[in-house]
Amino acid sequence: MDLTKFFLYTSLAVITYLMLLAWQEDYPPVVNDGSQEVSQLQIPESPSAAGNDVLVNVANDVPTDVPTAAPSTASGDQAQTASSQATLGSNARLISVETDTLELSIDLNGGDIVQLALPKYLKQLDVTDDPFVVLESSAGRSYVAQSGLIGANGIDSAGRASYRSSSTNYRMAESEETLVIDLVAEATPDDITVTKRYTFSRDSYLVDVSFIVDNQSANTWQANAFGQIKRDSFDDPSNSGGFGQTFLGFVTTSSDDPYIKIEFDDIDDASESLDMSGGWIGFSQHYFLSAWIPDPETQNRFTTRKNDINQYFGEFTSAAFAVAPGTTGSHTIQFYSGPKDQYALAEMSPNLDLTIDYGFLWFLAAPIYWLLTRIDSAIGNYGVSIILLTVVVKALFYKLSESQYKSMAGMRRLMPKMQQLKDRYGDDRMGLQKATMDLYKKEKINPFGGCLPMLVQMPVFIALYWVLMESVELRHAAFFGWLTDLSVRDPFFVLPLLMGATMFLQTKLSPAPADPMQARVMQIMPIMMTLLFLWFPAGLVLYWLTNGLLGILQQWYITRKIEAAYEASKG
Repeated sequence: MDLTKFFLYTSLAVITYLMLLAWQEDYPPVVNDGSQEVSQLQIPESPSAAGNDVLVNVANDVPTDVPTAAPSTASGDQAQTASSQATLGSNARLISVETDTLELSIDLNGGDIVQLALPKYLKQLDVTDDPFVVLESSAGRSYVAQSGLIGANGIDSAGRASYRSSSTNYRMAESEETLVIDLVAEATPDDITVTKRYTFSRDSYLVDVSFIVDNQSANTWQANAFGQIKRDSFDDPSNSGGFGQTFLGFVTTSSDDPYIKIEFDDIDDASESLDMSGGWIGFSQHYFLSAWIPDPETQNRFTTRKNDINQYFGEFTSAAFAVAPGTTGSHTIQFYSGPKDQYALAEMSPNLDLTIDYGFLWFLAAPIYWLLTRIDSAIGNYGVSIILLTVVVKALFYKLSESQYKSMAGMRRLMPKMQQLKDRYGDDRMGLQKATMDLYKKEKINPFGGCLPMLVQMPVFIALYWVLMESVELRHAAFFGWLTDLSVRDPFFVLPLLMGATMFLQTKLSPAPADPMQARVMQIMPIMMTLLFLWFPAGLVLYWLTNGLLGILQQWYITRKIEAAYEASKG
């Protein structure tokens, strides 16, 4: 039975380690595996337009740096071909925008956001006035948010539109709740005015992008709005290094699958498209997200593709909106670029909060995150909040722990008798097994009682690991002393060494296996786990350390209580 117990504990340790590694492995569902043809997007007519529904159709000379509004009739290779600049060219005309949450640059050639930084999130903890950059366009790095109008009368159909603005610098005043920037399209017919309006709100990372069309012509004006994220395959700058890599790639949703992850390699294989009402498409990295959110009331086509200079696109194209002669119409889409705030994202669009990826244990991770945020709102120290959260979780599982330690105490008490049985039966394994089971039955001890409670608790502790790994609140969160950033490893390895010491002490408090080889493996285990945890983020190590210390206290208290009760029953 000792051998069985040893394999159970060893298997638990190995499975736990593999699950912690495997959580970052992403298996994005295929949007369209080619087994069925993607249906063409039908364009609902505008209330102000006459005639039948119109099928989106884009001229063959549309530059492939913008999406097509209908499936391309060209071959797969041709459909992925594009010519665009990886960096801002010398003809770029930039305007700067500054709010309390965003610092960005808009290129008047296309009206695209080509640079975006987050002043509330520093690039480096010890360097002030150096905000973390999400979007950028520089040598070797292209990550921009593009949007425009294509289709029948789209101003981006034959090339990116050129805009003019009343100023080159905009800043949200402290007394303002919103900042509105109007970009007026150039080279449009005299009787057509197209304005691209950016609306920024205080304390928000969500931007409204509206296309306002004043149609004073004699004909109905019609176009399709699009939004896309264009990015090179450079590494995640928000990943702090060390152990564990989070998902980096495009993300979207569908009516069949609420959260779809699409890696660069998946786009290398084939371009994919899907149609749905509403929806969103974005690019996810550790702690931060950029996403386009089209009008939820319209039918939209979502596509991922790659051009010939290895730039990747995640984009949507909306059904056409029409503006009748002599009227003004508009169409609004939204763009988000900022931290992965679970509750803020949930309010923006259905399933957008799933970009905070808790894996298959999300139903456990979500309430754990809620509890952690409630504790931190009262405490104001994320390290202390992690400790208190661990205390709460351990308290919830106290009865299970009591059962586990009761079984372990019983096993420890039986060790001398079990050794006597081994000496008596020698090589008679059948006789030894029967005598051992009779001993368990006589002493009313379940040999697996120490394993089952651990198995029940394991999913909760893994879910807590994912919560800490995905929480942007952990980034640059200080604890005390030298622990100024819980999202990176302990610079002096104090926490991992303390954690290893607690694991070693726990092995000493647990019943030692009778087999010397098993006992040696159990002694080596704390060393192996310490070496592994050297590279874990300090916040995660703090959780495991706290869990270990609480486990020692529980084990000491419960074991002492059980042994005292046993001695009293004998007297």
